Amino acid sequence: MSTPVPDRAFDPVAEQASRKDEHVALAVGLQPAERPNGFDDVAFMHHALPGTSVRQVDTSTMVCGVRWQLPIYINAMTGGTEATGRLNADLARAAAGAGMAIACGSQHIALRESARADSFSIIRREAPDAFVLANVGPTVSPEAAQRAVDMVEANALQIHLNVAQELVMPEGDRDFTDWAERIAAITAAVQVPVIVKEVGFGLSRRTIAALAAVGVAAADVAGAGGTDFITIENSRRDAQEYSYLTGWGQSAVLCLLEALDGPAPVQLPLLASGGVRTPLDALRALALGAQAVGVSGHFLRTLVARGASALEAELGAWAEQLRTLMTLVGADDVASLRRTDLLVTGATAERARLLGVDLAALARRSTR
Repeated sequence: MSTPVPDRAFDPVAEQASRKDEHVALAVGLQPAERPNGFDDVAFMHHALPGTSVRQVDTSTMVCGVRWQLPIYINAMTGGTEATGRLNADLARAAAGAGMAIACGSQHIALRESARADSFSIIRREAPDAFVLANVGPTVSPEAAQRAVDMVEANALQIHLNVAQELVMPEGDRDFTDWAERIAAITAAVQVPVIVKEVGFGLSRRTIAALAAVGVAAADVAGAGGTDFITIENSRRDAQEYSYLTGWGQSAVLCLLEALDGPAPVQLPLLASGGVRTPLDALRALALGAQAVGVSGHFLRTLVARGASALEAELGAWAEQLRTLMTLVGADDVASLRRTDLLVTGATAERARLLGVDLAALARRSTR
């Protein structure tokens, strides 16, 4: 009789690494046209005498006390494997060439297995002068969060919130009772500013207020309309039984509108991401109050489909087009964009009205 062969021991780090590569493949396969996008509900009122000049436009913005050359940045994507390390190297080189900030993907895998750290630290090597954001979830210890910062010599730390993703992920977390307290502990301990971001389901005004109360430096509303991690995680389930949750959450536009209006201003600087496809989408988010706009899926698809040189060319084109668009709407700088007249219609307008947003005032704010 043959000797039974024991089952190979489950390796959680190897499983997580496999999931990293799988996430990239699934994210690249998700095309933005397949999902509604709140940016399509926002239009600028055209004024034919803008009184601006392209050469006078200042595209810089302040984030966490540092002046960024551009208000567009490469947002968190990936890392942890050989393949994703190559992607991070290409993304970092492109960011360095364009003068953009860049965030790395979740570093949990490298905190568990130090040999995988190079797939993240390569970002700093390839972009030595860039503003780099480290990335962890709220479940790590403050000490681990600081190690993540040190790993990429980060200028700031992103803490990602992904409850919807975790609940649909077959092996995901199920207990979120202490996340606010954990964020507060990390914020108090790390030596760089903390930015809390969603992963694509949006931050409500209530959530933003709670984050302000625990002392974070800024929040990225990261709304629905871009990479949908419910769809990604559901595709990894045998029965794919959560397909009805695709599209869950608020768009970045709705998040910004809710934060913009209300009985008192939101007391936290905001960034925006989620479904940004063009420089016009970035302009819309900036006009709605974002200090900077993050892009993930669109830049990733450009890199994978067309290569590093195409991504570098695209980042340069985005910078040039943003300057052109700011001239078109009469904005000499990013702050001036918040005085442009915006027309919000469609499903976004319906939802914004339910939240008490005064859309008519938004359409006439340049005359105030």
